[in-house]
Amino acid sequence: MRAMQRGSPPERKRASITEPHRRDHTVRLPREIAERVAEGHPWVFDDFLLGRRLDAPAGTPFTLVDALGNFVARALFDPSGPLVLRVFSREPQARLDAARVQRVIDQAAEWRRWVLDVGPHSALRVLNGDSEGLPAVNVDRYGRYLVVTSYSAVAERYESLLWAALQRCWQPAAIYLQRRYQPVAAGAARPGAELVWGEAAPPEVIVEEGRGRFVVDVSAPRSPGLFIDMRAGREVVARLAAGRRVINCFSYTGAFSVVAALHGARAVLSVDSAPRAHAGARRNLAINGVDTSAPQYEFVTGDAFATLARCAARQRRFELVIVDPPTFSTAKGRAFTAYKDYAELAAAAVGVLEPGGLLLAACNATKLSIEELERALGWGAHHAGRQLVIAERLGQPADYPVLSGFPEGRYLKLVLARVT
Repeated sequence: MRAMQRGSPPERKRASITEPHRRDHTVRLPREIAERVAEGHPWVFDDFLLGRRLDAPAGTPFTLVDALGNFVARALFDPSGPLVLRVFSREPQARLDAARVQRVIDQAAEWRRWVLDVGPHSALRVLNGDSEGLPAVNVDRYGRYLVVTSYSAVAERYESLLWAALQRCWQPAAIYLQRRYQPVAAGAARPGAELVWGEAAPPEVIVEEGRGRFVVDVSAPRSPGLFIDMRAGREVVARLAAGRRVINCFSYTGAFSVVAALHGARAVLSVDSAPRAHAGARRNLAINGVDTSAPQYEFVTGDAFATLARCAARQRRFELVIVDPPTFSTAKGRAFTAYKDYAELAAAAVGVLEPGGLLLAACNATKLSIEELERALGWGAHHAGRQLVIAERLGQPADYPVLSGFPEGRYLKLVLARVT
């Protein structure tokens, strides 16, 4: 699905996001698309416009109407790709001005403080923009620091309003910005996050979640080092790790490994193809008082498939297997795509599970539905000569709210299954 836009000044001057809209900034949607937007979907793609080409600066507001001319939504124009209109309101006269931006931020904060224990060192998403009324941005909080991730130039039209609203609501020490829509030259490294307000953060910021403490780098070019959306999965591990041998595949900076160790796992094996990831994992374990030189804590640098196959060949078994692969990856010449290869990964994971053992399988590929993920798990279990019983289904936590009618927003799938 996709979104829209509108709004033009009363005089012929540069379009302002707060200026009243005119008729030439109205888009008529086909019936089916208008219904989807009315049901909650915030995106409109160019192929839904029946050949019409919009000509306006990025971030220009448009009014969306149905085939009969009835109002549907207000949206911002994005000329950079196929997703051309991003809904920000379903109020006919809505303007994305300072008052509205502040209201969105304050209402989002009220929800988080209601459903979460928001402490001074907690990590959480404070704005899930497309679902909460500020298109093309997400904002994450790591203790006293905020990281804004922007996915389109449309957000540049209200950035200064956003910085001010975030300062008033959250009183951060600093705000950092990652512009994900800006291309990176071939062979060049993506630049780190830009400091847009406040004083620079230290290289290590320590955040807390449950019993655990985790090091993050809020200026990192991609992930600061902790996937906040995987909180529900870590809570599962906290409940189930005691007394079990655990293998954490695609372990990254070891968040699952930390939780398993802190909650009494008998042994923890962390597997990742990047040596740098293990350095982060060792650091996270160390700040939690775990002696990483102890024999029950192992780190393997290599391909998860090869490591699982080696464990199976050596009859090495585990009571809890965690697989949280990236959507796409390449390790030692092997390309992995969650949509195509998850069944093979499931077979390898099930192959090292003790009878009655548990598999926690995660997937953040939007294209792979929960039904397809469970079918992949079933195929993998069958291929390994076993059977999986689904015990629990989980997804994004409460600080990742999603609009009704917006399935792309529910990207994260977590399945806990028991092998028989």
